[in-house]
Amino acid sequence: MRISLCQGLLTGAIILNLLILYYVSRAQQQMMEKRKELGRGSRRAARPASLLGGALGVIGAEHAGMAAEGHGRGPRVSVLLREFESFENYVGDVANSFLRQRPELPFLAVADTFPYPPLVLPEGARLLVLSPSPDQPPQAHRPEFHLQTEFVLLVPDGVELEQPRVFERLIKELEGEGGGPVRLVAVPVLTRSAVQCLHLRVNLKEWTATYSPAASGSSGSVCTALQGDAVVLIRTEDLFNLSVPLGRPLFPALFVQTTLRGWKVKLLESPCFSANHRPLFSSAHNQWKADTRLKEATGKLMRSFGLKRLLLPEGKEQWFGCTKETPRCFGTVQDDTPDYLYLDRWTPPCCLRALRETTKYVINILESSGVRYWLEGGSLLGAVRHQDIIPWDYDVDLGIYLEDVPNCDHLKNLDSGSLVDANGYVWERAVEGDFYRVQYSEANHLHVDLWPFYSRNGIMTKDTWTEHKQDVEFPEHFLQPLVPMPFAGITAYGPNNQRAFLELKFGEGVIENPQYPNPMKKRLDRSKL
Repeated sequence: MRISLCQGLLTGAIILNLLILYYVSRAQQQMMEKRKELGRGSRRAARPASLLGGALGVIGAEHAGMAAEGHGRGPRVSVLLREFESFENYVGDVANSFLRQRPELPFLAVADTFPYPPLVLPEGARLLVLSPSPDQPPQAHRPEFHLQTEFVLLVPDGVELEQPRVFERLIKELEGEGGGPVRLVAVPVLTRSAVQCLHLRVNLKEWTATYSPAASGSSGSVCTALQGDAVVLIRTEDLFNLSVPLGRPLFPALFVQTTLRGWKVKLLESPCFSANHRPLFSSAHNQWKADTRLKEATGKLMRSFGLKRLLLPEGKEQWFGCTKETPRCFGTVQDDTPDYLYLDRWTPPCCLRALRETTKYVINILESSGVRYWLEGGSLLGAVRHQDIIPWDYDVDLGIYLEDVPNCDHLKNLDSGSLVDANGYVWERAVEGDFYRVQYSEANHLHVDLWPFYSRNGIMTKDTWTEHKQDVEFPEHFLQPLVPMPFAGITAYGPNNQRAFLELKFGEGVIENPQYPNPMKKRLDRSKL
């Protein structure tokens, strides 16, 4: 069969296209193998630059090229500067200091929003803005797409690199821990505030973080948190296994999360970093602005983590929960089970503090007015068990003699309306029935309930009853006499036979067997007490 000229040309074109496809495929395969070779040693696989947008593509190409020329493989460490203020900073100087001596290292400055005035960064340094932009893909604002090295060095503003080999020393120290509890290595920044190793204990159930000084070791201090200016090395994989890897303030955000995972930080005495800018801010006004922003950022961070109370190493306290001027930390209680119990947490410490203050205040007024009272229900149970409010309770109950109500000016005129006294406490007749309620403030409705009882044939009874099983009549002999007992930091009065009184109310063994108010909705795991 003879082949025409057109058929011959078509056959030749097909063969040529196949050859082109073959060589293109070979070239792509060789490029992929070269990239893998450059990135070998990194735990985190490099993502294709085309997925990360133009800026990320430039970062990857520049640093890959530098690494290929200088060392034959990609850098193991990225430098990240998170803590700086837009109104005054030295981010450009920090970047220059690092890139002059180690130009192959990726350098990333991270801000929540675009800094103003804009940062002036040297070639090789990049800015990452965490706030999403509607005209860019989500990867552009996610730091894990920008950091493709095995380690990340977290540096503070104003720091300078004087010893180029410090990276290798820190990597050696971290790798020498063999993946044990030490997952971070730190070195101090000289000429700034001294770095202190701290022991941090985070109790989410009680909404509290406690800092205390940690002991120093001969080859470096191992602890769970740092205070002061330091440079920290962490594996990139570990950093992005945290739920908030780059929260601000950086150290509190970092160490709360690492502590909850059982990780530790090793603070070395050397090598050190220096800082020429001291103090960091050139004016008292800028220092005040920075301190104010730090306070605001700390409050926002702690509230997002569900931490309402910090105990500092010098013994001071910081509170981030409700106050007399704010609403309480939980909403309307349904089925006797406040919302925090479903989160496996107990009453926030700020609420317990407010309840103690209100209880002390109310009891002082009752005693000075000649109103006989006693601890009732769960409050008496807390006094017997803890000498305090039950850790998961949300109010305080007191019984009072109805006949004594006219003795108290705060109670006798509450047939209608409410009374806000000179100290901001709100006295009112409860809308749920014939009893009284004293609220912490007009804004914060944490409260003490006052239940009026009267004697009928030797039995204490009242006119309003609730659906709680402990809300029952009882013999008056439990109140004759009333006996003093410690409760919530004061001495209060309670029934004279507390065990019998409580077992009448709640059932046998109630003192030894704690339980949440409504076990049908949420049961207490006693193994975690």
